[in-house]
Amino acid sequence: MKITYTLTDESPALATYSFLPIVQAFLGKVGIVVETSDISLSARVLAQFPENLKESQRVKDALTILGELVNQPDANLIKTPNISASIPQLKATIKELQAKGYDVPNFPDEPQNEAQKAIKEKYQKVLGSAVNPVLRQGNSDRRCTKAVKEYAQKNPYRVVEFHKNSKTRVSYMPKGDFFDNEKAILVPEATKAKIEFIGKAGIEILKDNLKLDKNEILDATFMSAKALDEFYAKQIEMCKNENILLSLHLKATMMKVSDPVIFGHAVQVYFKELFDSFGEELTQLGVNPNNGVSELLNKAENSPKRQEILAKYNEILSKSAPLSMVNSDKGITNLHIPSDVIVDASMPAMLKNGARLWDKEGKERDTNALIPDKTYATIYEAVVEDLRANGTLNPSQLGSVSNVGLMAKKAQEYGSHDKTFIAKEDGIFRIVDEKGTTLLEHKVEKGDIYRANQAKFEAVQNWIDLGIERADLTGNKAIFWLDSKRPSNKIMIDLVEARLKEKGKDIAILPPKEACLESLKLIRAGKDAISISGNVLRDYLTDLFPILELGTSAKMLSVVPMLNGGSMFETGAGGSAPKQVEQLVEENHLRWDSLGEFLALQASLEFYAQKTGNKQAQILANNLDNAIGEWLDNNKAPSRRVGEDDNRTSHFYLALYFAQSLARDSSDSALQNFFKGIAEELSENEERIHQEYLSAQGAKVDLGGYYKLDDDKCDAIMRPSATFNAILAKIK
Repeated sequence: MKITYTLTDESPALATYSFLPIVQAFLGKVGIVVETSDISLSARVLAQFPENLKESQRVKDALTILGELVNQPDANLIKTPNISASIPQLKATIKELQAKGYDVPNFPDEPQNEAQKAIKEKYQKVLGSAVNPVLRQGNSDRRCTKAVKEYAQKNPYRVVEFHKNSKTRVSYMPKGDFFDNEKAILVPEATKAKIEFIGKAGIEILKDNLKLDKNEILDATFMSAKALDEFYAKQIEMCKNENILLSLHLKATMMKVSDPVIFGHAVQVYFKELFDSFGEELTQLGVNPNNGVSELLNKAENSPKRQEILAKYNEILSKSAPLSMVNSDKGITNLHIPSDVIVDASMPAMLKNGARLWDKEGKERDTNALIPDKTYATIYEAVVEDLRANGTLNPSQLGSVSNVGLMAKKAQEYGSHDKTFIAKEDGIFRIVDEKGTTLLEHKVEKGDIYRANQAKFEAVQNWIDLGIERADLTGNKAIFWLDSKRPSNKIMIDLVEARLKEKGKDIAILPPKEACLESLKLIRAGKDAISISGNVLRDYLTDLFPILELGTSAKMLSVVPMLNGGSMFETGAGGSAPKQVEQLVEENHLRWDSLGEFLALQASLEFYAQKTGNKQAQILANNLDNAIGEWLDNNKAPSRRVGEDDNRTSHFYLALYFAQSLARDSSDSALQNFFKGIAEELSENEERIHQEYLSAQGAKVDLGGYYKLDDDKCDAIMRPSATFNAILAKIK
């Protein structure tokens, strides 16, 4: 068995230059091989176009290779966060690669021929959640470890008070959204189906050979474009009248087909006068509102009407509802770039900040948080209601909400990208099986957003069993977050109730809003709870509660037990990666918190020991656990300020505590004797090593790129202590 460690993007990628040599040294001492797999955005782009590249430029299609690995019983994968690319991010990557001599094609927004269609189809494999559905061949078990929770309670993050007179609210469409229009069936027998659109010209097959298994849940729905625009217009007017910020919260990265369109509607409605006045000019410039205001402003620079467009833009900003800002100093609004505001990160961050966001002057203000589809918006509405009723959350006294999430086999919405379509005209979307039977049908209007979703029976059953297992192991109250008013959830509730009856278990089933309120009640009382949820809620909840409880979602242990026996250990997010990279470039200080990587490595070692019977792997796992506890107790997490401890020093201290713990462990005398020497040398040189790290900070650095980093430059930047490097080299 090997351990595979992914190479990804931004802060996690930079941290890996520092941390991976430590991992490979310590694990290599007991014969554990740690290999790498590059699934960064740039590598995924290059893998799509080998025919365009020189032999020396070609890369392995690592994602496909890992897709095969995760189906093996001995898979042991540590996955760091990767970019779920929006179109603007993809275009920036392409531009950078081209500048470095890689002959990759431009992204065609509107393909004009078959060749461009083929190029766009390849790029679709890179956009959004290209990675996770491939790798997540199991369901999710995400929780806070005891050591992390105890540390967080002793050292709570700074709480921003929530004022009960706050005007902040969460708003969603009253009708016409995905929730309202959903239909679902439990597939009665295995079949193949196709998704068709019936319009004026007849029947168009949008997707063929859709494999449906017996007893899987198939659902389909659509969002009304007309109702969406009406919703936006009403909310903009309300924010203007009440003088509160307007903020839009979507997931245009993961939901790479639907959410950019929903985002684009917001841009067009807010700047309606601009599109009415200059629509023809903007079309000629190739402006796509789905890509945000940033693209509009950039392309307007090439227009003879540039001054008029900019004047109208500023006029609208001055008289319409005030927009929340991503960067007030640079004038970057909530509507600038679809990937700038990601709902599962932005909403918890807002809620822990007294439910406030920032205006154009950098001042905190109440906001109307728009989440158009009510399917999941209600969980954030529940938090606002709880804050208003019960006051500010106190992280020093809160219990913990862990999550068991359905995600195997590309379950639900996060597997819907190839089954999401925009209606070109009024017509009917329908799913028809190989016998010609219509399984699901929706009448739509031009511009409506349609999608179909699947949840395989095997994945659902495994998820139910995993939830029962965690409830039994912990004794904590568990809740299935399912809404009987949603057709696909109603079918799932029937499956859950049947499985619970079969196993003689009694676990609550509540709609998301009620489940959220109940979970908040439990953790306010200092108790722990388990949320057992579908795929999107899994994603949202594993940020929501950790951020409310710990201040960050980076400190969670995330395990994906694969259906075929292997396992993946995800390291979680660690904050605003782009801003962290910017600080590193300007000040040579990286504040990325690698605790998620530490926890994943410890769990991976335990899994390795269990699967192989390797006693030394278990010794490493035990002592790494000790080291993490000491690292937390001594507060060695990175500081935000230059000249203080950062990501690199945090890695050194973990290595120091790891070696010291191994030096105290007498269960393997050979290991103990070896690491006594390493621990002594690290301890004796602690001050010198620490100073070598700190003295490297303060000056600008060159990473050799953003999406495609220069290995030599980054290795030098992230490993500036010659003393530590020399000692580490002795661990062979």
